[in-house]
Amino acid sequence: MTGAVRAGAVLEGDPLSPEDRSPWSDDEALFAELYRSESPKLVRILSRRTTNSADAQDLVQDVFFRFARMRGRWPSSLERPQAYLRRIANNLLKDRAKSDVRHCATLHVVADEEVLQGPDQHSLLESRDMLRRLEAAIMRLRPKTREIFMAHRIDGMTYAEIAQRTGLTVKGVETQMSRALSQLDRMLNRS
Repeated sequence: MTGAVRAGAVLEGDPLSPEDRSPWSDDEALFAELYRSESPKLVRILSRRTTNSADAQDLVQDVFFRFARMRGRWPSSLERPQAYLRRIANNLLKDRAKSDVRHCATLHVVADEEVLQGPDQHSLLESRDMLRRLEAAIMRLRPKTREIFMAHRIDGMTYAEIAQRTGLTVKGVETQMSRALSQLDRMLNRS
């Protein structure tokens, strides 16, 4: 029978027969009682200091694992095992914080040491060429059509505002915008 099974038997209240008792059986019973009484308290304490309750429960398991490794030295050498458990919990929290800091430090990249990607020169030249061609195409529009196109696309005016400004009807502005767009499309696609 393993220690976990014996501890489980003690936790469930099943008495162990004398031949099943190990020299540690008394310690296991004390350990099980200590776990039963202190683990909920430790979970509450650690939940306040961690990001979630699952982390707190994991830490409590680690606390009792470390405490169990002291087998044979407790409880006779410990007057207040509860305080010792809290000390272990604090140390585990500190260890986790140090580990997190080390992990973040390894992810840090000094900007001076990193080669930064510059703009794509080919795309930059293509964009400049397209802007130049668009500007030339706009300049070839008739003045009234160009004025309406610029008012709508550059100044953000509505068709109604342009109609009021130019004295045209809204339908007339729509016709001028349609002409401008089709002429620009033809001029840009043929060059």
